[in-house]
Amino acid sequence: MHFLLTFCLLFLLVGCAEHENHDQAQHQDHNDHLGCQEGEVVDGKCQVAAKKNVDLFSQLEALSVQTEMVDYFEGVNGFLAKPEGDGKYPAVVMIHEWWGLNDNIKDMARLMASEGYVVLAVDIYEGEVATESGAAMKLASGARSNPERSIENMKAAVDYLKTLSNVEPQSIAAMGWCFGGQQSLSLSLSTDDLAATVIYYGNLETDKEKLANIKGPVLGIFGETDQGIPVESVNAFEAALNELLVKNQIHIYPEVGHAFANPSGTRYAPEETQDAWKKTIDFLDENLKKKSQEN
Repeated sequence: MHFLLTFCLLFLLVGCAEHENHDQAQHQDHNDHLGCQEGEVVDGKCQVAAKKNVDLFSQLEALSVQTEMVDYFEGVNGFLAKPEGDGKYPAVVMIHEWWGLNDNIKDMARLMASEGYVVLAVDIYEGEVATESGAAMKLASGARSNPERSIENMKAAVDYLKTLSNVEPQSIAAMGWCFGGQQSLSLSLSTDDLAATVIYYGNLETDKEKLANIKGPVLGIFGETDQGIPVESVNAFEAALNELLVKNQIHIYPEVGHAFANPSGTRYAPEETQDAWKKTIDFLDENLKKKSQEN
């Protein structure tokens, strides 16, 4: 009995260590995302990029969109952004990075809404937002250890969007960055209600039996030098989708790393970010707006 208990304890410790090491490998540099948010300073000063992507963000305050915080899941509040005009629109469930539902994600929701989408940016952490990398890793690890709760959260977001009079219920997509990219794929594997899935450098699934559950096309955005999401895993993911005849577009940007599309991080690549955003809008327009018009 003593030997069995010792073996089980060692097994759990190894498993936890492997999970933590994976998170650390994926986020080797804690400036990858928004390293100098309020409350986080590196070596006494901010070392991250001081400007946002001018092309994407310069007109942010002038966008014709409406925003509000809404209760969509058992008291959990998400950020809803929608076009000002009347009519029905396709919709997007937007999922945050490992930092949580912060201002950067809200800005992206507003940008997406300005393209003609109703966007619900969810809060997987249920009210918590990290301002330093250790806390972010803890929150992400906690969510990954309870995937059922995260999926319930995101499914509730889909259901909420379906109740809105300005949403075309058959034209809803999921998208996310990093932690959110992984969650976007998880939602796609868990529901029949998505018309499309967008993944920005999130952990991938290559099990074809699981991937067979995807019902709509997939857009994947990745960086060639990303140590956490290596090119080999991206290629295996794409090959599995192709074998299953799941429509997909996979883009691997040369010489850029993890979180290259975050305008506040040290690895921010403005030209690649602009191109990836255009590809995202084109993909959603093709697979959501076109479907919405058909309905």
